[in-house]
Formats: sequence, C-alpha cells, structure tokens
Amino acid sequence: MSPEQRILELGIHLPTGSLPAGNYVSAIQSGNLLFTSGRAPLPIDGCAARGQVGREYSIIDGYALARSACIDLLAVVKHQLGSLDKVARFIELHGAINASPEFEDHAKVLDGASDLLVEIFGPAGVHVRSVIGVSSLRNGVPLTVRATVE
Repeated sequence: MSPEQRILELGIHLPTGSLPAGNYVSAIQSGNLLFTSGRAPLPIDGCAARGQVGREYSIIDGYALARSACIDLLAVVKHQLGSLDKVARFIELHGAINASPEFEDHAKVLDGASDLLVEIFGPAGVHVRSVIGVSSLRNGVPLTVRATVE
C-alpha cells in the first residue's frame, strides 16, 4: 500500500503545513535529499500547545504531540514533493523536547513521531534519530521535530 493510501486508511488529514516562525523556509531539497525545518504540534481546538513535557504534559500527552508535529512535517514533505509516494525513505528524525529538568523519557515522547512514520511508510519509515531535552522552545511549544528525507 502506498503512503498516500495508508494516510487515507489511517484517517489522517494533512494540513497545508504551518508557515515558518521566522526568516527561513519550511524545507530545502538538495539533490535527492529533503531537509525540513522544525515542526511543532498542530493547534488543538484552535489553540497552540504550550508548556513542558514533565510539567504540563505527561509522556502520553507528549507522544500525541510528537505524532501531531509529525503530521505537520508530513504536510511539508508532501507540499515539497507533490506526493508522499515520492519518498524513498526517511533517513533521520530529530526531536527537541521542551522538558522539565527532572524529565528523562524523551525517547518515549519522540516515539509518537517515529511510530507514525513506520505506520505510514513501513520499512522506509525506519530512521536514525536523536532527541534532546531543552529548557524552552519558540513560543513555548512543547516539542519540535525535523527530518531528512530521501
């Protein structure tokens, strides 16, 4: 099943992709690689998510927020390539988690994005990744994800 068919089967609606928060672009293609900028979770009931994982958000909440940010990332990829079916594979996923100082389960949070990529792309969604905890992110968002795609 193609990624575009799988998204429909999962009932996922890709937004148009949020605009950059500063003087940069959402993605740049160089050769056969596409590099995306950091994507934050989609608004919930019209409101942007704000706060820290480990304080305002649990691991389960963070997992859902990472999945949501990955949906925005996929919207950017689709906009750049015209179709998710053109993705050969996800190479790298990077997450930055706005976390309270005592929070240590960053990997479990970023699994929300990683699991979604594998659900949609199968083996082509398996990637290398890194995740870091930070004390703040732009506009107080709880996390961002970015990717390198072939």
